[in-house]
Amino acid sequence: MAHQSDLIAQDIDAYLKAHEVKSLLRFLTCGSVDDGKSTLIGRLLYDSKMIFEDQLAALEADSKKVGTQGGEIDFALLVDGLAAEREQGITIDVAYRFFATDKRKFIVADTPGHEQYTRNMVTGASTADAAVILIDARRGVLTQTRRHSYLVSLLGIRHVVLAINKMDLVDWSKDRFDEILAEYRGFAEQIGIKDFTAIPMSALRGDNITEPSPNSPWHQGPTLMSHLETIEVEDYLRADPFRMPVQWVNRPNLDFRGFSGFVASGSVAPGDRLKVLPSGRESTVARIVTQDGDLPRAVAGQSITITLADEIDVSRGDILAHAEAAPAVADQFEATLVWMDDDAMLPGRPYLMKLGARTVGASVSEPKWKVNVNTMEHLAAKRLELNEIGVCNLSLDAPIAFDPYSENHDLGGFILVDRLSNRTVGAGMLHFALRRSQNIHWQALSVDKAARASQKSQQARVVWFTGLSGAGKSTIADLVEKRLHANGRHTYLLDGDNVRHGLNKDLGFTDADRVENIRRVAEIARLMVDAGLIVLVSFISPFRAERRMARELVGESEFMEVFVDTPLALAEERDVKGLYKKARAGELKNFTGIDSPYEPPENPEIRIDTTAMTPEEAAEFIAFRLDGGFDPGI
Repeated sequence: MAHQSDLIAQDIDAYLKAHEVKSLLRFLTCGSVDDGKSTLIGRLLYDSKMIFEDQLAALEADSKKVGTQGGEIDFALLVDGLAAEREQGITIDVAYRFFATDKRKFIVADTPGHEQYTRNMVTGASTADAAVILIDARRGVLTQTRRHSYLVSLLGIRHVVLAINKMDLVDWSKDRFDEILAEYRGFAEQIGIKDFTAIPMSALRGDNITEPSPNSPWHQGPTLMSHLETIEVEDYLRADPFRMPVQWVNRPNLDFRGFSGFVASGSVAPGDRLKVLPSGRESTVARIVTQDGDLPRAVAGQSITITLADEIDVSRGDILAHAEAAPAVADQFEATLVWMDDDAMLPGRPYLMKLGARTVGASVSEPKWKVNVNTMEHLAAKRLELNEIGVCNLSLDAPIAFDPYSENHDLGGFILVDRLSNRTVGAGMLHFALRRSQNIHWQALSVDKAARASQKSQQARVVWFTGLSGAGKSTIADLVEKRLHANGRHTYLLDGDNVRHGLNKDLGFTDADRVENIRRVAEIARLMVDAGLIVLVSFISPFRAERRMARELVGESEFMEVFVDTPLALAEERDVKGLYKKARAGELKNFTGIDSPYEPPENPEIRIDTTAMTPEEAAEFIAFRLDGGFDPGI
């Protein structure tokens, strides 16, 4: 290394042993753009002697070529590895760096300051024990400072350092330091940060980083490094009830069946009585297996495999917990949600929720409120945009075991994933289960769907017609119902316009309203299928996500998607209702095909090409498929 520890040369084994027993602190740096986060981390790496000689040589060369310090060493270049970051002088992705001192090991996450990349800051904060929030002494407390501080509070980070940087550019003014400190303290009290350590510094010059600076004789507090070295990394997780999400069912041979995972909290020993959630089955720990042999006890932070005394069903995503202190199980929650996607959060749209090793379907309600990070006001909201934070209700398609995030981050923190693109679109923290999730249960009935369908001598199903306005959906659906009715089938046609006269009369045509429109219709269709009917649904239903939601709600075997494929030009030429004309004139907003998108089906069961088939021919073909029994291979 450029200036390595003397112990490396003298006794490498002693050096490695010293590192093995040191405690580890994970922390992140955050704040607004150009507050000096990357420079600070570069300085910490340099001062802790964690830079190799070739890295230092490259740093000196890059500083002259692309640095911002007039040829002097630009420490930010040690961390800003992406070419786009170096060109713009900003951090885009989260950069993780390891360094160590004689007293402790550290993993630091350099998180983006630009508002566009707030989602990456949440990623960096999710595993941190401490947060260093930087403020440029010239600019003071900014919106992004408040946003990041609020996220730090939400994510339950217990140790906060307020690093007021670039004090050399304000002549080390104590008055300026006190002014910023007073403003931040007032905001911190509002968001629940009760205690923090404020340090004046110059990351570029090294003032108050590892050694006290003669430029701030008025500062009687610690340097940044000495404070980070003395932060107590609590063992509070080990004192909490035992929780282990099952990541893998370990079955190397017929004689061994174990359940592998990372102990999120608490401790466990052979003989302990465990409950498997959400199923509620119980058994006793037989062995705790690791690569290095069996353990008499495992604690939070260890990766282990547990074998049980009984052969009970345990799957990936289940939670193992002490039977007498098990987490709750529910499928509806209140949660705080941080929206991280360019496309807005739409109430009712189906997403995937990942909590630990478990993935379930989820939909989000209209926000109860969103938070103004400047004033901490609760504002009314119909949806959440990029980087907005709100409180919503979540509904899942299966129950999960959970703890409130304030009690257990692993069992209370989750992400939302777009079902089609697999993008992470949101991150959230569970507050509590809704009472209705505990008190409302599905009532078992004596007469079921199969009995109702059998009485009608038919197979109940949903036939979902989708296509542009004017494609001919309603015309074809009406002809199909007419033929089925003549054949003695029991049917009902849900038409988009007709439903909007009653059930959905309160909905408009925004993306959010379209999502809710389809959600309600899908629920009604599911009830009608349960009644044994053949349900014909004729809706534009422009989004694949909602059509997939309807399919999953009804069931794959009872759902038939019919794509009435009509070119936009032909649909517009027909324009029986004059809607395209109004949309082109700007009199009709959010019209599908003009200023609102239509996502055509990728694999419909039936595709009707209206340029090659008349409505009567299409209806005859669909009715034949239905009356002859649904066979996807036809």
